Amino acid sequence: MQIQLPEKVEYIINTLEEAGYEAYAVGGCVRDSLLNREPDDWDITTSARPQQVKAVFPRTIDTGIQHGTVTVMMGKEGFEVTTYRIDGEYEDSRHPKEVIFTANLVEDLKRRDFTINAFAYNHRSGIVDAFDGMTDLKNGIIRCVGEARERFTEDALRMMRAVRFSAQLGYDIEEKTKEAITELAPNLKNISAERIQVELVKLLQSPHPDYLRVAYELGMTKVILPEFDKAMETPQDNPHHMYNVGEHLLQTLLHVRPDRSLRIAALLHDIAKPDTETKDSDGISHFHGHAEMGEEKAGAILRRLKFDNDTINKVKKYVKYHDYKIEATPRAVRRALNKIGKDYFAEVLELKQADMLAQSMYQRKEKEENLTQVRALYEEILRKEECVSLKDLALTGKDLMELGVPQGKQLGAILQKLLEDVLESPEHNTREYLSELVRNEML
Repeated sequence: MQIQLPEKVEYIINTLEEAGYEAYAVGGCVRDSLLNREPDDWDITTSARPQQVKAVFPRTIDTGIQHGTVTVMMGKEGFEVTTYRIDGEYEDSRHPKEVIFTANLVEDLKRRDFTINAFAYNHRSGIVDAFDGMTDLKNGIIRCVGEARERFTEDALRMMRAVRFSAQLGYDIEEKTKEAITELAPNLKNISAERIQVELVKLLQSPHPDYLRVAYELGMTKVILPEFDKAMETPQDNPHHMYNVGEHLLQTLLHVRPDRSLRIAALLHDIAKPDTETKDSDGISHFHGHAEMGEEKAGAILRRLKFDNDTINKVKKYVKYHDYKIEATPRAVRRALNKIGKDYFAEVLELKQADMLAQSMYQRKEKEENLTQVRALYEEILRKEECVSLKDLALTGKDLMELGVPQGKQLGAILQKLLEDVLESPEHNTREYLSELVRNEML
């Protein structure tokens, strides 16, 4: 079977072979090529030692030379070239104590995580598939190379990678691999928050973000996201809902596009419901204040997982306003835009829609109509460029000072009053009208 290698990758492989070494494209890039997907990057493995690789190519960077990796620069593009290696004993569920170089490709492939990631390829040998990854690829199976317990003991993050690949490809995790995860999931506590964050985001942005359910069933979320386990154990005895809180979150994920912050917000929008549940005399569950508490809780979770401030701020905003009631009138939508902020409003509506689609059919028609009307009014306000914030006001603080308003609290209060006027009557947003208003009523 032929794979179309990029010209630069082919050049690197050919150059190493001409120098008397073996060289192959290896891992995920081969898998993606077999699936007719565009690989994100191309990794190359070789029998050449790092110093030998450096001697063959004019421009290289020592990326991880102690682990056998050299980056070969082709123009402005870098390609990682790694020497065949055997990993020594693992001490911390992540790092091998030592790396032993080998001249045997299959020995190198043995240390890889899953059979579908253990392919190697060059034009001379074709596909090297020492662990029957082709069958697993055909059957849609995620299976460890060799003994699953060994692979997961070497690097506990591989357990999350199993679920992530399953979600990206729509594959099932093989039973023995699942058993090993269930047994070893507590070892995820040894993995850094940054590495867990990367895998969680890839899972959430995949075509099957709801496969987080598998991570829950296998005991992984108990370690990395215990709040989600609590959500999975919280029923919603309420006519608006047909799922427990956790399952509702998973269903919501399926209704938002794979935008990073939106998918995270979809996962966390009701994360405070287990903490806010009350039951009325009819046995109906209520979750008053869950959005406000959820905003704080989401922030704490994302800080724990070492997310950047921009993502944290967006997610908190989306969570805070996902349940905010917006009446379908121009005035109410302008006020909501002012409160939520123009930069976040479209995403809040998107999250509202996804939240609704993951609820029961109770009052669905009314909810859909309200959202459709609110969206249409929002688009109309944008089209007309109506004022919804101090930034859009036709009069600035500088203008007020020229009219005789002293700098300080009074200036801020007057600007706020003008904005209130314009939110009610957008046609008032002219310099003439607002200046007149200030002169006649506010000075």
